[in-house]
Amino acid sequence: MRIGIVAPPWITVPPARYGGIEAVIDALAREFLAAGHEVLLVAAEGSDCPVPQVPGLPGARLTVLGAGVDELAHTVLAHEALAGVVDIIHDHTLAGPLSRHRPPGIPLVTTAHGPLNGAFRTVYRAIAQDAPLIAISRHQAMTAPEVPVRQVIHHGIDASCVPLGRGDGGYACFLGRMHPDKGPLQAIEIAREADVPLRIAARVAEDVEREYFETVIKPLVKAPVEFVGEVKAEEKYSLLGGAVALLNPIQWPEPFGMVMIEAMAAGTPVIATLQGSAPEIVEDGVTGFLRGGNHQLAAALQQAETLDRARCRKVTETYFSAARMAEEHLQLFAEVIDHQPGRRGSPARAS
Repeated sequence: MRIGIVAPPWITVPPARYGGIEAVIDALAREFLAAGHEVLLVAAEGSDCPVPQVPGLPGARLTVLGAGVDELAHTVLAHEALAGVVDIIHDHTLAGPLSRHRPPGIPLVTTAHGPLNGAFRTVYRAIAQDAPLIAISRHQAMTAPEVPVRQVIHHGIDASCVPLGRGDGGYACFLGRMHPDKGPLQAIEIAREADVPLRIAARVAEDVEREYFETVIKPLVKAPVEFVGEVKAEEKYSLLGGAVALLNPIQWPEPFGMVMIEAMAAGTPVIATLQGSAPEIVEDGVTGFLRGGNHQLAAALQQAETLDRARCRKVTETYFSAARMAEEHLQLFAEVIDHQPGRRGSPARAS
């Protein structure tokens, strides 16, 4: 297959630091190429994913994350570049699947990386009318039963790139964005109740993140709580590998949560709230603990060292592998191409 991948314009592929969507796109592109397929990636200038890329696009624009006109321009250029040279487009933007500028005759598949509620429900309901929609967890798909989801495909990573940590640092860690939904305040409260030192590695870039950090979190950053800022991949896996556990007390129904499988790849169990996709990722009592409140999470943190770190790693190497993720995508792409209107044996589109 000749596969065109359209990444959002906000962050390079792979991300230099924070960027879950871009990390997934990078893994998919590498795996598609390794499986013998042709790949053409449309991503912000400066991306160094080792696959052929469309040249001449603007650089990453994180400071205007979500600016509609930038994403529209990005997808117009993307679809112009992919017209006639790919068999299928995997578009990870919101604007692209809705665009009338899509190349005719080339099927487009899209992934819902965010929630399927609120305004997103309206958008994805429209998208799914003529673009097969991939959900990233069963919980995400269940939140909007009126949005037709073609397939649920959990994310995956290449665990061979992640050192297996020993968890001998004597601390728990929190990793993510500095946002109330991610639960950094709860992580501090849980670690203190459990009497376990905490290291917080978080992005503080957008206005809401800076305000939350300055007013809520910064006053609480004192021993044994340490703020280490936003980290690169190498630093991230070193931090995770040394931690006795990842604290992930999310305060919203997160559709997936890449940080959980990244932690497990490093051998680090996950202590998480019963929210969103967490029960699909963490096996309670095996690869972590799932609990309903701070007190219960603090008690679970004190038991984290009883879990088998090798088992955490094994789960990521098997079910949450990049290879499994890519294979499920490739099977779907083949089905979509085979049923494309105009192909011999494919069903005609209803008029």
